This record gives sequence, structure tokens and C-alpha cells, in this order.
Amino acid sequence: MHLFATGLLLGMAAAFLTFRRLAVLHPEWSVPLGFATAFAEAAMVGGLADWFAVTALFRRPLGLPIPHTAIIPVNKDRIADSMGRFLRDNFLTPQVVARRLHGFNLAASAGAFLADPRRGEQSRLSEGAAGLFADVLESLDPEQMGGMVKAGLRRQLEKIELAPLLGQMLDNAIADRRHLPVLESLLRKVGETVEANEPMIRSMIHQRANTIMRWTGLDERLASGVLDGTYRLLAEVIVQPDHPLRGKIDDALAKLANDLRNDPAMRLKVERVKLELLANPAVAAWMDAMWERAREALLRAMRNPDRVLAGSLGDSMSQLGQALDKDVRLQALVNRFARRTLVGISSRYGSEIVRLVSETVRRWDARTVSDRIEGAVGRDLQFIRINGTVVGGLVGLAIHAVERWL
Repeated sequence: MHLFATGLLLGMAAAFLTFRRLAVLHPEWSVPLGFATAFAEAAMVGGLADWFAVTALFRRPLGLPIPHTAIIPVNKDRIADSMGRFLRDNFLTPQVVARRLHGFNLAASAGAFLADPRRGEQSRLSEGAAGLFADVLESLDPEQMGGMVKAGLRRQLEKIELAPLLGQMLDNAIADRRHLPVLESLLRKVGETVEANEPMIRSMIHQRANTIMRWTGLDERLASGVLDGTYRLLAEVIVQPDHPLRGKIDDALAKLANDLRNDPAMRLKVERVKLELLANPAVAAWMDAMWERAREALLRAMRNPDRVLAGSLGDSMSQLGQALDKDVRLQALVNRFARRTLVGISSRYGSEIVRLVSETVRRWDARTVSDRIEGAVGRDLQFIRINGTVVGGLVGLAIHAVERWL
């Protein structure tokens, strides 16, 4: 389109020169050549004016330091702030989010998409939205975006009182006997560990036995007895559901669950451990890696949604979509949760998202901003030049006709 608009302008310039030359060589054609010359001359002026106007948005025309040109590069920071304010005022205030979500059945729309994500116009819309989301996610600063996500996750974890939650989970596991497979697995692992380290255990018993026991060989019998007794005890606890040791373990677990729920000292201890873990650099590094993997997985999913929706995952999502599409009570529940969640996100993180977008655009160099905006609306800009050339020519034709009539 850029080449076409430029070629049209050059064509009008060549036509103007040609018609002027023909008017000199053939005076008898003065009337039609007058109209043609007027059209070409006005089209050339209109094309040049619109070329200057379009170019002045993104750069200095011909590199000349003309005032009020290169508007976008010069005002890059102001554009970044304006984009941030636009997002905040139109999308990220709790009142706007609540008003836009009111009456919108988000669950039904999501259900229809999940039930049949490849349906006609909906498929093109979803692919476009996925591509746009991926572009936005790639353009945002990964470190700052990750820092915002991790800070939000850390704040939520700090608010959660972990001890009562763990106590309730342990209570439920004991009541449903779901802890037994874990207990049996741990006992088997203890047996395997003892067996793998049997030479070391025998050596420790030999070293601690007195001289008489070593002379008489009783230390070896003692080591064999300790190991055999350990294996037998573990086997009996594993195979006998009513073994006394199992009862003692269940009692200890029940006491631990009760302490987690009701003992202030235990709850304080768990909270202290939780905060120490959250402050640990290793946990921070783990969260960094987790965020980066999640970001890469999200980008892959957005770039290739058909692959994500294939196989068992696609079948599960389709079943979920059908349930959302048909169950009115489930829709009401999901819509209420979505409204509360989105309003809460806009209230807590709206200003941070706005700052993230604004600072990301500010960090772009002026050439990058100009290229991205010009690339997004480039065809329309070239149509402005084409229209300016054609409309200018028609106006010139009209002025010449009025001039001859008068």
C-alpha cells in the first residue's frame, strides 16, 4: 500500500508534466488538456500534503527539523501515560468492571466456546483474541510482570492461616482412612532404607559392642536380631490393620490435627515456618521458575490453541462447556464468582497493571513505538494518501470547471 500510494503520487507528477508539455505542443487540445492538467496538478498537491501529514506522525519529513513533526516519537511518554489512563478509566476500575459484567452471562459464553471451540466466526474470534493476548503478554516486561504476579501470590499466601487448614485436611484424611496408603508407603520406604543401609547398621552395632561380645560373636547375633526385629515389626504394621502401633500413629496424627486447629502455640509455630519459607531465597527462585514455566505454557497455548484442545484435555473441557451451557444454577454460581473475582482484581491490581503498561511503553525506544503503531494502522494511513490524491484531483477539476464557466 505504501508503494501504491507513492506510485500514485509520482504518477500524478509525471502526468502533470506530460499534460503541460502536450499543451505547448498541441494548442488545439487546450480544453481537454486544461482539465487533465488541473486534475493532475491538484492531485499532486493533495497527495504531497497528505504524504507530509502522514509522515509527520512518525518521523521528520525528509529529515528536516520542521516544528510539530515526528509527533509520536516526540510524545512517546505522554502516549504511554495516556494509554495507562485509558485502561484505568475504561476497564480497570471496580465500578466499570461491575457495570460491564452486569447482565453478561460469562459462564454461558465460556461454555459455548468450550463445548465447540472451532465453530465458524467464534473460532476466528477466539484465534484473534488468543493471538492478541499472546502479543500483549510477550510485549510486557517479563520480570516486572512476574514480580507483580509473585507479589500478589505471596500476599495471598501470607493472608491464609495455614495451620487450621492443614488440621482440617488431616482430620478429614484420618476420618476417610485416606492416610493409610501414605502410612504404608512410608513404612515400606523405611524398610527399604534399613535394608539399603544394613552394612552400616551392623558396623555401628559392632563398634558399640564391648570386647567380650566381639570375641564371642554375640555382636553379630545382636545386629541380626535388631535388623530381623525391625523388618518383622514393619511387616506386621503393614499387613495388620489392627496393629497397636497403627493405633498409636492414628492417635498421634489426630492429636496433631487437633493442635493445628486449636492450639495457639502450634498455629503460631506453623505461621512462623510459613513466613520463613516465603522469605527463603530458594522459595523465591522456585516461584520465579514456576512463573516462567507458566508464562511459556500460556504463550504456547495461545499460539496453538487447537493443539491444547486436542485429546483428553479437549474432551474434558468440552464436557465442562456443555455443563456450563445447560446448567442455569452452575452459570449463576460461576458468573457470581467471576464478577467478584474480576472486581477484586481491578480494585487490588488495576493501578499496578496500568503502571506496568505505561512503563513498558516508556521503555520502548521511539523507533519501536512508531513502527508498532504504523504497522497496526499502516494500510489505513496509505489509504489517506490515496484518497488525498484522488480527492485533490477532483477538487482541482471542479475549480478549473468553475473558472472556465465564470
